[in-house]
Amino acid sequence: AGVYRVTEIIGTSATSWEDAARKAVETAAASLRDLRIAEVSKLDVKIEGGKVVAFRAKVSLSFKYEG
Repeated sequence: AGVYRVTEIIGTSATSWEDAARKAVETAAASLRDLRIAEVSKLDVKIEGGKVVAFRAKVSLSFKYEG
């Protein structure tokens, strides 16, 4: 048994939503230990001058509490 915390982060990418989600998880993994689940809860795009300039993925991360 264990206790888990869920936190939301947003990743961005000029390429794709998948890349945005991947960047979010990989960046969080550098400072959060024992990540278990990442759930993409929202996808959107940033628009400038009528063109999509960035893909954004809101990711809910689940990680285990130590101790």
